[in-house]
Amino acid sequence: MAEHIPVLLKPVVAAFDRDLAVAPVVDGTCGLGGHSAALLDAIDGLRIVGLDRDKQSVAVATDALARFGGRAVVRHGTFGGWLEQLHSVGVDRGAGLLLDLGVSSPQLDQPGRGFSFRHDGPLDMRMDDSDGPTALEFLRTSTEADIADVIFRYGEERLSRRIARGITKALGENRLSTTAQLAEICRRAYPPGPQRIDPATRTFQALRIAINDEIGELERALAACPAGIAAPGVVAVISFHSLEDRVVKQTMQAWATQELGRILKPWPVTADDAERASNPRARSAKLRVFLWGDQGPHKDPRDKYRSKKHRT
Repeated sequence: MAEHIPVLLKPVVAAFDRDLAVAPVVDGTCGLGGHSAALLDAIDGLRIVGLDRDKQSVAVATDALARFGGRAVVRHGTFGGWLEQLHSVGVDRGAGLLLDLGVSSPQLDQPGRGFSFRHDGPLDMRMDDSDGPTALEFLRTSTEADIADVIFRYGEERLSRRIARGITKALGENRLSTTAQLAEICRRAYPPGPQRIDPATRTFQALRIAINDEIGELERALAACPAGIAAPGVVAVISFHSLEDRVVKQTMQAWATQELGRILKPWPVTADDAERASNPRARSAKLRVFLWGDQGPHKDPRDKYRSKKHRT
């Protein structure tokens, strides 16, 4: 697998480096084990239960975390079912939950996975390549209206109807089976001229989210926290687009209203200039942290200097 650099590594470690309940932290999107390894290196006595729905990632993370012995357990499973996975290893509640959402660099760099519009490959896009329909199967069994709805809802693509029309036409003419062909359909839907991002970006994002039920997984993972997080605990979520971040922000605000704990900061933590330069994936990353069972007031001397535009 290609190298994958974990985003926002220092703030993630800082979020969990505090007095926590005596229980494992669940890394619900363990990936290649980068965040888990950093946490285990930095925090004495911490235990991790790592999950990933990608079997290739599970194998790599298992090897990467083997040096920690019994402090790290890696299992195959979805992050939406993290509490059931925790119960399966004999633990009732966890001391925290970490989610690093989205797709990893190694997944994008493998053409056969079908995630990237920059590499030609089959239209698959499944995180678990043995579960559920592929992106191509989804497109073949959906109406033009349903395709447009998915592209608009999960990609926030303003030209969703035009792109869906092109997809349906290409399918009818047997001209769509690869990522390169789909990317070309998206690009032709746009008027000539330079674009801020590749015209295929939002459509590929939307289909990946739909195929893997990523928003549903996130909602299920967060819904399990009241029953599954012991106090004091930490819930930390890294998101990469507004749909995910909105779900996380609103859920944490609801928890704070219910006095289940407090939001560490009212704005998301983002990468600094150095990390943005060294790791392009970090440019869109947002970290939100909730301190479970902590009712202490949030005080940050920088608050009075921050303009409203930073409080997103």
